[in-house]
Amino acid sequence: MNYLTTTSERLNETIYEYDHPAGLKVFYVRKPGYNKKTAMFGTNYGSTDNVFKVPGRDDEIVVPDGIAHFLEHKLFEQEDGNMLDKFSRLGASPNAFTSFNQTVYFFSCTDLFEENFRMLLDYVQNPWLTDENVEKEKGIIGQEIMMYQDNADWRVFFNLLDCLYVNHPVKLEIAGSLESISKINKELLYDCYNTFYTPSNMVVTAVADLEPEKVFSITDNMIKFKDKGKVEKRYPDEPEKLNREYKEQRLAVSMPLFNMGIKDNVKAEGYELLKRRAALSVVLYHAMGRSSELYEKLYSERLINDSFRCEVSLNTGYGYLVWGGQSPDPEKTASIISETLKKTASEGIGEEAFNRIRRSQEGLFIRSLNSVENIAREMLDSYFIGTGLFDEVKVFEELDAGYVDKVAREVLDNPSALSVIKPL
Repeated sequence: MNYLTTTSERLNETIYEYDHPAGLKVFYVRKPGYNKKTAMFGTNYGSTDNVFKVPGRDDEIVVPDGIAHFLEHKLFEQEDGNMLDKFSRLGASPNAFTSFNQTVYFFSCTDLFEENFRMLLDYVQNPWLTDENVEKEKGIIGQEIMMYQDNADWRVFFNLLDCLYVNHPVKLEIAGSLESISKINKELLYDCYNTFYTPSNMVVTAVADLEPEKVFSITDNMIKFKDKGKVEKRYPDEPEKLNREYKEQRLAVSMPLFNMGIKDNVKAEGYELLKRRAALSVVLYHAMGRSSELYEKLYSERLINDSFRCEVSLNTGYGYLVWGGQSPDPEKTASIISETLKKTASEGIGEEAFNRIRRSQEGLFIRSLNSVENIAREMLDSYFIGTGLFDEVKVFEELDAGYVDKVAREVLDNPSALSVIKPL
């Protein structure tokens, strides 16, 4: 069996890469002595992929919001029973998620990895959809949608995305709306499945203490579906301007909650995307990480508490920085943060601070590879943006203060938006 082997001496890890004849990529990391094992089967298809063209057709296909998430739910239901129950009987912990640009099915276990791995590969290839079970699922997902309408953390975040984005579907709820899911039927679900659940649009990642030949042999035996060609995803043009600067909502919370963010208008792909993401993480940590002067000031003045978080989300086609948490005075807090970001953009972060934060961020990434789940997820994420797991370390080695300051100026000078949840 032919496969590629790539080793990182810095990480002391080896990645085994196998190309299945159907066009499916398989990445495997062996962890000798680890009892925990995991595998993921993902497709490069998420909630933003509602307009697309398929091979052999000239017209664009437009499907309802929430259909990727709906399909994720339905794959767990098979004609002979629910997959969650089947995995549980084998001692595994299964799950799945739909994000803006991925749908991923996975499990973790300590025993019976091979049996669980076969089951994962099998059910993702075999959707079982009927008019009756699709209608039933609408009620279940409708309840989930309604539940999130009252979730303050969820609402403050999606209200911010609505402020940042004018047209891009990243602003839309991953599960869709009650109206959009009412338009979903069996035929549309099969259309989306057949379009996006195709080998060249998918990847398998696994981490266990087995010979790589065993993992690849199981994959060879289990993968039966044929590749249907490359899908063309279509997204609307997104202007640089904000949709709005401020959005407020009232919910049953004890203290106001805020999210503040900036849109990154620079489109990056592959390694450049990875490098830009790392640079923005350094910038954000310098400006408002827990060791920053800003964080200490806001915390000592009781304008924020331990709920305060900041994050960089950068993907092909969109990107944003977001931060926030609970605050008795969101507007004052946002004003102080804005002044700090302007100062960071104009002055840069300095060589000493850059080196300290770069080492810290690199260390966090390396430590995350002690988790089999994190390794599998990083391999999957890297593949879908056109890079590799070891590129993460390469990025930190190549990053310099000049590049970070350049990216900081490009992004932090953009206008920010503020989303606030206040008590009823």
